[in-house]
Amino acid sequence: MYPSLVALENSLGKSVLTQIHDPFLESKAVELWIKRDDLLHPVISGNKWRKLKYNLDDALSKDVDTLISMGGAYSNHLHALAFVGKTLKLKTIGIIRGEHPTPLTPTLQDMENWRMKLRFVTRSEYRLLRNHKHWQDLPGIKLNQYWLPEGGANPLALKGVGEIVDEIDISYDVLCVACGTGTTLAGLIRKAPKQKTVLGFAALNKARYLESDVKSQLIINCHNWEIFHDYHFGGFAKLNSKLALFINDFEAKTSVPLEPVYTGKMLYGIYDLIIQGRFKPGQRIVAIHTGGLQGKRGYL
Repeated sequence: MYPSLVALENSLGKSVLTQIHDPFLESKAVELWIKRDDLLHPVISGNKWRKLKYNLDDALSKDVDTLISMGGAYSNHLHALAFVGKTLKLKTIGIIRGEHPTPLTPTLQDMENWRMKLRFVTRSEYRLLRNHKHWQDLPGIKLNQYWLPEGGANPLALKGVGEIVDEIDISYDVLCVACGTGTTLAGLIRKAPKQKTVLGFAALNKARYLESDVKSQLIINCHNWEIFHDYHFGGFAKLNSKLALFINDFEAKTSVPLEPVYTGKMLYGIYDLIIQGRFKPGQRIVAIHTGGLQGKRGYL
């Protein structure tokens, strides 16, 4: 990796595995552990860093000076990209879904403060951008620019995500992760032993397309994974009193911070599945905390 990236990685904190001690879990004889990737960094934590790491190395190897990507007004991916661009002295452009909000969301304000140029497009225009996957596939892109698809979803991102599995040094039966684009889930499926179960929890409503998107990123046909679509709470970045109560209660019991966009929904889903008896007594679950705690602002 480029020296500047090595220095940035060396400056990151350490992800740890934390067991959740809860009388409810003990009554069900199920162990729950959380891989605290949120501890890596306040901004580029969790799967944000994992997905960007090798893409950034590839971009630097091509001697580009501008990174371009896409996301919503609360995008953790663009938020991390803007910060990394500022840190590595690269220009950044964020293509934002929807109209320019007034005032800017805290996420967008940070991005602007880090000198990312924000371009707002209609939802139909945004959907068309999802067709462009290659680093120079974006229409009108210049030679000095590097395109990252939504969420950084490409093979280089999968390589980085796979390293999460390498760092899990305890035995386990089930891996769980929240899903936006499905890239992190695909990376975990590709790297996890085939006798392990990998579960995704969709953060978006009407996201049945995730199954085909994940399958398209797998090298071989795998049958050890599933996506749950009942824990989106109305859609992306939606929050109701039930989810808010769960998050506040979980944080009070465990001191593990959650946000309502991704990780909070995943953990709510895990607890609900335990209530339903979907996990066998004696099973050990490892849930991936994908960071993105900046997304909590304005919610809780």
